Amino acid sequence: MAQKLIIANWKMFPTKPAEAKRIFSGIQKGVSKVRGAQTVVCPPYVFLPELAKLAKGGKVKLGVQDLFYEESGAFTGQVSPAMASAYKATWAILGHSERRALGESNELVGRKVRYTIQQGYTAVLCVGERGRSEDGEYYTFIRTELEAVFSGLRRKDLERLVIAYEPIWAIGKRAEEAMQTRDLMEMTLFIKKILTERFGRKPAERVRILYGGSVKPNNAAELVHEGGVDGLLVGSASLDVRQFLEILNVAAAA
Repeated sequence: MAQKLIIANWKMFPTKPAEAKRIFSGIQKGVSKVRGAQTVVCPPYVFLPELAKLAKGGKVKLGVQDLFYEESGAFTGQVSPAMASAYKATWAILGHSERRALGESNELVGRKVRYTIQQGYTAVLCVGERGRSEDGEYYTFIRTELEAVFSGLRRKDLERLVIAYEPIWAIGKRAEEAMQTRDLMEMTLFIKKILTERFGRKPAERVRILYGGSVKPNNAAELVHEGGVDGLLVGSASLDVRQFLEILNVAAAA
């Protein structure tokens, strides 16, 4: 059974280094008892130096929530892959809806993804529609987001690409308001279809597809098993050690 991939996106939480270390240590301790899941934690940049000291044995990988497309330069406020890798970061969430809402274009996200992969990271490309309509226009929206990135990728780059489907309308809702698994399966198949059209079946099969959006312990197994995804991108629940470990366990067994 292939390992499920579970990524924690801490967003702009917590506010104190001690709390970040407590959460990370709790996850790391709990993960040692979980079989069948690969775990990545993406904290705010400022906590990387301390968490890198705790990241031992490789059970929990470290990632970041964004990266820039240059190694260095006059880019105020930006962080490059070289900077983050000094603190054991090897994964990067890119194109998250919250960053797109601040003005990131498909073209900018594509540039970041390509450069991040070139620098040896695994890029977690986020895509997702704001809402749904009966005419199915959201499929065109997702295709546009994906193809803006795919146009500059090589087949071998797919080994370092993960796609996280996170419908914006489902973020921050109660578990019962999260996406229906039948609809998720349809979107999973649609993303695989686009990958196959551009890169061929075998290269496309290397790309893991995750779901994010109101992931909780009581819906994680259903989302993975019936939604056809390879894992989950977990937001608020990843800051609660008990909840996150429960998600890990049920997803790994799904």
